[in-house]
Amino acid sequence: MEEIKRLRAEIDVIDEEILKLLNKRAKLAKSIGEIKKQFNLEIHSPEREREVIDRLVKLNKELYGEEFPSEAVKHVFREIMSACLSLEKELRVAYLGPKATFTHQASLEHFGLSAYYIPVPTIRDVFVEVETGRVDYGVVPVENTTEGVVNYTLDMFLEFSVKIVGEVVIPIKLYLLSTGRSLEEIKEVYSHRQALAQCRNWLEKNLPHAKLIETDSTARACEIVLEREGSAAIASEVASYTYHLNILAENIQDSLNNYTRFLVLGKRDMKRTGKDKTSILFAVRDEAGALYKALESFYKYGVNLTKIESRPSKKKAWDYVFFADLEGHIEDENVRLALEMLKERTQMVKVLGSYPRAITEEG
Repeated sequence: MEEIKRLRAEIDVIDEEILKLLNKRAKLAKSIGEIKKQFNLEIHSPEREREVIDRLVKLNKELYGEEFPSEAVKHVFREIMSACLSLEKELRVAYLGPKATFTHQASLEHFGLSAYYIPVPTIRDVFVEVETGRVDYGVVPVENTTEGVVNYTLDMFLEFSVKIVGEVVIPIKLYLLSTGRSLEEIKEVYSHRQALAQCRNWLEKNLPHAKLIETDSTARACEIVLEREGSAAIASEVASYTYHLNILAENIQDSLNNYTRFLVLGKRDMKRTGKDKTSILFAVRDEAGALYKALESFYKYGVNLTKIESRPSKKKAWDYVFFADLEGHIEDENVRLALEMLKERTQMVKVLGSYPRAITEEG
């Protein structure tokens, strides 16, 4: 017991030193913020945040052998930077609400707890809030590994001129939540259609007679379940705490590799970090081999396309535009040359943004 007491005393000293350094860091951040305001510079620098996290994760591995987990390093310093930034400026972030949805979780993952979050009812509303400048950033879902792309998000880029300034990829772990305490009580299951689809096999096996009812969001499902006996919601673990619901079953998604990618929307171009992705949309001419000629631009300059999707242009029947993600930044020479060639071979090219790749993709 004396040894435990001695070690705890050492921890207390370390904690006090950490607290002292946090306050010193906050003071320096405020000074930087004052200089930025003086010269009318952008207060928030996502590129700098990425640089800080990458450097510290590398040091943690090389110098300390990850005695403290690197994944935790990311989260700790995300919150430190979020808190320090709030001393310079309160970031306003719109997201597809309501609270306790996965989009809310992705927003917290990217901006930390110290930002000011504004839930809005539709994806379109997120785009509107960003384009009008009422918020600094917006967060919307764009694709899921099991259910595919969110077409409505892609369509909004045809209408709005906002930029993609970042992305977040989070694992989707789904829980069965209820005011009841056993599966035998459940007669109805509420959730967003994608969540229901992602748990189809589990539901057929464990609740074959339950009625499945779609809702606008997983959070709305939780609100309904609070008022209906014999019902359950499929939602996140965070939703169970938020709505004070019992967890009847956990990790009920059919796929263990279930991830959703979210886009962070803003209004300015991001600087090159060396670990970037670029998203574009383009329209090809109505002629034989038009798509082949367009894609040859990337092959010629060695640019790797990580995704390509087609969507109706909505201008005339059977007319399509293509959304593509590619590795690299628009300032990279091979990317720049590929896009110049693409412009010569297509009707239209719109760069949606070059931005840092999601940290979770780094492995």
